[in-house]
Amino acid sequence: MPANTTASSGSTGSAGAKTGRKKGRRARLIVLVLVLALVAGIGYGAYWSVSTVRASYPQTTGSIKIDGLEGTVDVKRDGYGIPQLYADSDADLFRAQGFVHAQDRFWEMDVRRHMTAGRLSEMFGSGQVETDTFLRTLGWHEVAQKEYDTVLSEETKKNLQSYADGVNAYLEGRDGKDISVEYAALGFTNDYKPGKWTPVDSVAWLKAMAWDLRGNMQDEIDRSLMSSRLDAKQIQDLYPAYPYDKNEPIVDRGAISPVTGKFDLDATPSDDIGAADTAQDATQGLNTQLASLSDTLDQIPALLGPNGNGIGSNSWVVSGEYTTTGKPLLANDPHLAPQLPSLWYQMGLHCREISATCQYDTAGYTFSGMPGVVIGHNQDIAWGLTNLGADVTDLFLEKVSADGYLYDGKVKPFTVRDEIIKVAGGKDRPITIRETNNGPLVSDRSSELEKVGQKAPVTNEAPDRAEGYAVALKWTALEPGRSMDAVFELNRAKDFTSFRKAAEHFEVPSQNLIYADNDGNIGYQAPGKIPVRMEGDGTMPSPGWSSKYGWEKEPIPFDELPYEYNPKRGYIVTANQAVIGKKYPHLLTKDWGYGSRSQRINDLIRAKLKDGGKISTEDMQKMQMDNTSEIAAKLVPELLKINVSDKSVREAQKLLEGWDYTQEPDSAAAAYFNAVWRNILKLAFGNKLPKELRVEGECLNVPRAGGSGPVDEQNKLVRECGQRAADSAQPDGGDRWYQVVINLLDDQDNDWWKTPKSGRDLATENRDELFARALEDARWELTAKLGKDVSTWSWGRLHQLTLKNQTLGTEGPDLLRRALNRGPWDLGGGEAAVNAAGWNAAGGYEVVWVPSMRMVVNVGDWDKSRWINLTGASGHAFSAHYTDQTEKWVNGELLDWSFGTNAVSKSTVDTLTLKP
Repeated sequence: MPANTTASSGSTGSAGAKTGRKKGRRARLIVLVLVLALVAGIGYGAYWSVSTVRASYPQTTGSIKIDGLEGTVDVKRDGYGIPQLYADSDADLFRAQGFVHAQDRFWEMDVRRHMTAGRLSEMFGSGQVETDTFLRTLGWHEVAQKEYDTVLSEETKKNLQSYADGVNAYLEGRDGKDISVEYAALGFTNDYKPGKWTPVDSVAWLKAMAWDLRGNMQDEIDRSLMSSRLDAKQIQDLYPAYPYDKNEPIVDRGAISPVTGKFDLDATPSDDIGAADTAQDATQGLNTQLASLSDTLDQIPALLGPNGNGIGSNSWVVSGEYTTTGKPLLANDPHLAPQLPSLWYQMGLHCREISATCQYDTAGYTFSGMPGVVIGHNQDIAWGLTNLGADVTDLFLEKVSADGYLYDGKVKPFTVRDEIIKVAGGKDRPITIRETNNGPLVSDRSSELEKVGQKAPVTNEAPDRAEGYAVALKWTALEPGRSMDAVFELNRAKDFTSFRKAAEHFEVPSQNLIYADNDGNIGYQAPGKIPVRMEGDGTMPSPGWSSKYGWEKEPIPFDELPYEYNPKRGYIVTANQAVIGKKYPHLLTKDWGYGSRSQRINDLIRAKLKDGGKISTEDMQKMQMDNTSEIAAKLVPELLKINVSDKSVREAQKLLEGWDYTQEPDSAAAAYFNAVWRNILKLAFGNKLPKELRVEGECLNVPRAGGSGPVDEQNKLVRECGQRAADSAQPDGGDRWYQVVINLLDDQDNDWWKTPKSGRDLATENRDELFARALEDARWELTAKLGKDVSTWSWGRLHQLTLKNQTLGTEGPDLLRRALNRGPWDLGGGEAAVNAAGWNAAGGYEVVWVPSMRMVVNVGDWDKSRWINLTGASGHAFSAHYTDQTEKWVNGELLDWSFGTNAVSKSTVDTLTLKP
C-alpha cells in the first residue's frame, strides 16, 4: 500500500508579487476558497476533508516495497517524528532519504523546485509570471544543470540520482489528492500534476540558498539610491568602518606567508598591504534603474530571510580544556526567515556498518529536496555554519544599443536565449534573456528599466548616452561549482584535513565553517569562491564598458583564505563579524556585520572562564538565549538625563531606571526602549532617506530631489511615499545602525540630530532635543498599541512571531489562515541580540527573522547533544508534528539528540521498514 504524502509549505512568492495581476489574484483566491472548503468540511469538503487530509499523512509503521532498493532500510521515528535511517549501502541510504523527505515535505519540495526553475506560474498562475521571468533571467536551474553535467563527481551524481529515485518511488501511483490538500485544491483550477524529481532539482536548491546569502548586493543598491538625497560624506556616515577596536574578528592571528604564498597561522601581517579602501564612484545615479531593481528583488521569495543588517547566524566552539565534559562543545543557530514548516528537517543517516559501499554515519539538519546533512555531526567530527558575508556580486552599468553592449570601445553582441513560461489557466509567455560578459541583464525584467540611460549620472569615463543603459549582475553562483560535492565530503570527513578539503569545494554560498573532533581539536575555515576585483571595492555599481572594472579570471585561492586551528584562547566565535583584521591583503567585503552579537558571545565565554571556570552544555544553551541589547546599554544613560516635563512621558521614562538591558518578553522597559530606538532612527535618519528605502505607503513632505508628486510651492516641498517592503526598509535598526549612532553620540550638534518643524512638532536642533522628541513619540505610539497603563506593557506583546504557511497561509480568507498558520507567540530577544528574534525598526515590531534551529553538540559523547527545530518534522497542517517543537523553541528548551544505535532504539516510537 502506498505511504502517504506531505501537505508541506515551501517559501514562494505564490502569495503574490506586489504587482500581481488581477487575473492571477482571482485564480489564487479561488484556490484559497476551495482549500477552505476542504479544511472546514463545507460542500465538497465533507468528502475531501477526510479522504484527502488523511491520505496525505505518511505511513510510519509496517513495511513498504520500493523498487530499486538493494536491501532493507529501517526508518525509526522518535516521539517528535524525527527519523533515523539505517541502510547497508549509500544508494539505499539516499534513496530512503528521498522517500522520507517526500513523505513529510513534498509540497514544500515541489514549490521550491518550481521557484528555482522559474516555473511558479505552472502551479499558481499569471500572478507569478514576473517572479518567474526574473528567476529565469538569473538561470539557477540552467547553472545547476551545468554543474551536474560537467563538474560534480560521479559519486555525488550517483547519490543525487538515488535520492531522486526515492522521491519518485514515493510519488509513483499517487494522485494529487493522495499527496496533499494543496494539490487537491489546485486540481479544481488547473490540471497541474507533480512531475518526476530530478537530480538537478536538488542541486538548484543550493542556488536559492546562495541567492539569499549573497552578501552586499542590497547595500550596493542602497548606497546608490541614497545619492539622490545624501552627499558622499553623509552616505559614509551611514556605512561606518568596521569597529575593530571593540569587536574582535574571527581570526586574530596569521597572514599569507611571503615564503609559501599560503595562509599561515604563524605568519605576521605586513604593514604595507591590505585590501583596497577606495570607494569607487562609477555610477552615482542609476536611481530609477536601481529603485526598480530593488523593487523586483523584494518580489523574489526570500527563502532564508530579509537581507538586512543585524541578521545572520551564531556559531561557536569551545575546546575541551575549558568545558565540563573535557571534550569540545559546539553551538549553532542560523538566523533565517520564520517559515511553516521550518526550512530545516532533522534526520539521521546511518550505515549499519561503515564500508567502501556504505560510508555514512551522520545526523543533523537537512534540506528537504536535497540529500545529505547540511549542519550536524558524524561519528568523528561536528561542524556548524554561519554566513561569511563575502561580496560575491557586483552590479555593472552597461552601455547598450539594439546591436549589443559597449566594451573597451567596441560593440559586442548579447548572448541571447529565448524561453517559454507556461502559465496555469493562461497563455504561455515567451521571454528573451540577454547577457553581457558580466552576466544577465537583470534590468530587462522591469518595465521601468527598458529605457534607462538618458539621465543616468555617471563619471567622465562614461560613453555617449544617446541610446541607453542596462544593469547586469555578475555573481559567482552563476558559474558551475562543487558545493554539492562538499556536502557529502563534510558528511564523511574524519579530521581537520578532510574537513578543509570539503570546505575547499564549498564555493557558494560562502560560509564560516566551524569544527570540532573526537580528539579534542577545534578549528575554523573561511571557504568560498570570492572574486578578485581589478578596480573598485564592490560598494557601488561599476562601469561595464571598461575592462578595468572586471574580475580576475581566478578567485582568491583557497590556500590564501583565513583559517584557525586550536587557538590559544581555547574557543572560536563566528557571528557574521569581520573574518580577519584590516591588514589581510584580499578584499573579502566592505560590508561585514558589525560584530555586536559576536562580541557579546566572546564576552560571555570569557566571563564564564574567568578564574578557572568551565563551560557546560547548559551554559552553551543559556548563551543562545541571551537577550542583552548593546545599543540600550549605550543610549539609556543618555535618555535618563533628558528633562521630561510631560507626566505621562516621564512615567514611561522611569521604566528605564534600573533596567538591566535584557529584552525579556515580559519586560515593559524593553518595550519602551525599543520604541524609543525606533523613533530615534526614524527622526534622525529614516525621514531623510529617499523614498526607495522607506516603508511602502508611508508618505512625507520632503525637499524636491528629482522626485515626483504634488509640490507645496510655498515651502518648496514634494509629497513622497515610501516604496520598500516593511521587512527590508531602512533604517532597519541592525548593528550597522548601532555603530552609526554610537559614532555620533558625543557630537551633540551634528546635523543628523536636526529635524524640521512638522505640524505641531517643533524642530530639533541637537541630540538631546531629538531624544526628547523620541521619548515622547514612543510613549504615544505604545499607548496606542498597548494601552495607557505602562505597567501592562511588555516587549512580547509588541514583538510577536506568527508562523505562516508560505504558500496558502499568506493571503486569503481569515479562516483559512487560521487553519494553516500558527501563533502568535510573544518573544524576547531582538535585533542584533544573541537571541536574534529580529525585527525591522522601520517597518514595526513584528518578528521577521529568528534562530531557525538551535543545537549544542557534545563532541565525543554524541548522545548528550541537544537540538531543536523552529516548527516540527511534518509539513502536514494537521499532523501532530506540524509545530510540536515550537513551544519548546520559544522557551529556549532543547530536545535530547539520539545518535548511537542504543540511544536511537530507546527513543524510537515508530519503525517503518522499506523493502526491495
